[in-house]
Amino acid sequence: MKASFNDLVGGPKPVLIDFFAEWCGPCKAMAPVLKEVAEEIGDDARIIKIDVDKNGAIAQKFQIRGVPTFMIFKKGEVLWRASGMQSKHTLLQLLNQYKATEEEE
Repeated sequence: MKASFNDLVGGPKPVLIDFFAEWCGPCKAMAPVLKEVAEEIGDDARIIKIDVDKNGAIAQKFQIRGVPTFMIFKKGEVLWRASGMQSKHTLLQLLNQYKATEEEE
């Protein structure tokens, strides 16, 4: 069973969404960076890739005009958004900044 988008982004942990497309060169270049971020951040955050061509409704809802576009959600709210390639350092810094505190879990 697929979780709804709201279920995925509604929790106390930050969720980094990578809006990407199969045909997008920069999106492919970001894949190993996201893998490293996921390995370093561990259970403190989630990273979810959303193919804009297969999930047009979500892409439209968030007005994704270019890929890759990254968004960080926490408790259903958008905390950060940027288009284009991002460095591992930037993504880790943001996810650590928004990490759930002890009281929230």
